[in-house]
Amino acid sequence: MAKYIFVTGGVVSSLGKGIISASIGKLLQARGYKITIQKFDPYINIDPGTLNPYEHGECYVTVDGMETDLDLGHYERFTGIQTTRANSMTTGRIYKSVIDKERRGDYLGKTIQVVPHITDEIKNNVKLLGETGQYDFVITEIGGTIGDIESAPFLEAIRQLKWELGRDAVSVHLTYVPYLRAAGELKTKPTQHSVKEMLSYGIQPDVLVLRTEKHLDDHMRMKVAGFCNVDLECVIQSEDLPSIYEVPVNMQRQGLDSAILRKMGIPVGETPKLGPWHNFLNLRGAATQEVRIGLVGKYDLQDAYKSISESLSHAATYNHRKVNITFINSEFLTRENLEEKLSRQDGLVICPGFGQRGTEGKILAVEYARRHDVPCLGICLGMQMMVIEFARNVLGYQDANSSEMDSTTPHNVIDMMADQKAISNLGGTMRLGAYECQLAPDSHIASIYGSNLVSERHRHRYEFNSSYLEEFEAKGMKCVGRNPETGLVEIVELPHLRWFIGTQFHPEYQSTVLHPHPLFMSFIKAAIQES
Repeated sequence: MAKYIFVTGGVVSSLGKGIISASIGKLLQARGYKITIQKFDPYINIDPGTLNPYEHGECYVTVDGMETDLDLGHYERFTGIQTTRANSMTTGRIYKSVIDKERRGDYLGKTIQVVPHITDEIKNNVKLLGETGQYDFVITEIGGTIGDIESAPFLEAIRQLKWELGRDAVSVHLTYVPYLRAAGELKTKPTQHSVKEMLSYGIQPDVLVLRTEKHLDDHMRMKVAGFCNVDLECVIQSEDLPSIYEVPVNMQRQGLDSAILRKMGIPVGETPKLGPWHNFLNLRGAATQEVRIGLVGKYDLQDAYKSISESLSHAATYNHRKVNITFINSEFLTRENLEEKLSRQDGLVICPGFGQRGTEGKILAVEYARRHDVPCLGICLGMQMMVIEFARNVLGYQDANSSEMDSTTPHNVIDMMADQKAISNLGGTMRLGAYECQLAPDSHIASIYGSNLVSERHRHRYEFNSSYLEEFEAKGMKCVGRNPETGLVEIVELPHLRWFIGTQFHPEYQSTVLHPHPLFMSFIKAAIQES
């Protein structure tokens, strides 16, 4: 029987529940347990696929094509697991499932209510992965903050599950201990109120993780333990650290995994060593030289390109460098400021996205990289901007564009995929998830992967227009990656340049702390040579 760990948050959002959930998973893995982590988001959207990145940051895509919250990226990067649609759930999907059942008559004429029907649906989805027999622990993170109206059904479901499962279910509650600079004091009252709120839902937290900017002494921890009915060893502090990747080590040092196991009546044993993880941290700490990477995109928000920035960080670490990422807003790139904005960068990443805003700036950045032989990686829309720039400035089609940006362009070198043209709903209808890609044997990309066949995750509606393929290749842009079933162009490169590659897929979704993606490793290596 799988055991269940519920991670909730109080006081304020953005405390790092996803990082704590991923850290718990990492520490249990180190003890030899099989784990999975799932995210339950209270918003009514079916998934975050139609959300503006300013709302929730990037949209992360699983191998089976589910658009999910960015925390699933943390789960995969920390633990190396592959998540699926079963690892992500929203209020919208819960209610849709219940309503669909009601329309089919599954409830035999019953009045449909939040309790028991919505809560039962939540419970069923919480236990779905645990009942497969593949996992020892299922870690469930509940999005939002305790006290939010939309969170109430999830907390009621947790209350019921804790009652039903007994010692096989543990509640980990993450709260904030603010530091009042004027008074020079840390305040535990917000944590006390957060736990009181949990108790009002019928849930006694078993473990408290206190998010703090300042170190908490034992007296402060004892105070929290006493007021919140929690064992002292179960009051863990999560201080600000230089890197999120130091959190698992800090949690292990304080015995978070040991406290959880004791609460479940499981023998703790010896503390496992995190050898490869410590090696990564040591490399990261030893790096003194920087590699400067410009992220060219339109979303001026650090979480909008989270997986890309983390993938660059992984690769820089294993190349013995610190990565210095500069966001370059493509909406404000012009020929007049291009040199000023880009000349100091060792490499450029042309970021993914949707819509016309900022695309002309991305095209200018691609042109700069091509003319100055600056290492350049284009991802999804970024690859498409590489194709458009080449068509305009090398093939001579000055009006070349994507039909996404200009439906009347006579040279639609990027066009909507044939199977997308009849689709009217936007949500969950793109080409999503992992697809195979056949690499040209003598290409730069094949030498990077060390293989002629790879599988990568996608999220797009538009593609390279293959009717132009011969013209592109005749002028030097090689289409070196193709889907073996459809012939869809997945990768383009300019082999006469040192490093100039565009991918229709998103390689950032498959880079992890212990296994950095080869494409990012090669890109960073080229950027170091540039510096």
